[in-house]
Amino acid sequence: MAKTKIGFALTGSFCTFKRVLDVVEDLVKLGFDVLPILSYASSASDTRFMKAEFLKSELMRVTGHAPLDTLQQVEPIGPKKMVDALVIAPCTGNSLAKLAHGIADTPVLLAAKSTLRNANPVVIGVSTNDGLAAAAQNIGILLARKNIYFVPFGQDDHIAKPASIVAHMEKVAQTLEAALQGKQVQPVLE
Repeated sequence: MAKTKIGFALTGSFCTFKRVLDVVEDLVKLGFDVLPILSYASSASDTRFMKAEFLKSELMRVTGHAPLDTLQQVEPIGPKKMVDALVIAPCTGNSLAKLAHGIADTPVLLAAKSTLRNANPVVIGVSTNDGLAAAAQNIGILLARKNIYFVPFGQDDHIAKPASIVAHMEKVAQTLEAALQGKQVQPVLE
């Protein structure tokens, strides 16, 4: 039986990269064939959390695939049916806004557009400091959109960052498996 092919895309919420690498490794252990995809920022930015080359080398080591990080590399995802689903985790407020409004100007967003073109699920693991502020309307738009599923999320620090939300990354696999069956894991807000 062929493995389910999953695109796994990272956008620039750098503080979550370590947790997300663990999630990618868990998906591979569960038997998924994971194709990593990086936004321009996650592909090129050295931060206090992780160096870009380390991120790329870890994704290559864990998945066996070099990360895709250009528009030209991700464009065939839809036409060639390269993935059965796409996970975007972490998904920043900026990427949420662009996805909600049909803008596909980064490798991650073009991968999402290509995945949705085939009526395949896109799973969002949100991570944004303005999820309960400016990004809230975009989350609402995407919650109502067909073939978009959210990893359950909640406030990560309601005292110091009252508008900030982050997905419960340990629930990515559960959300992905439900999305592949056309179901949204509940509750979404935890």
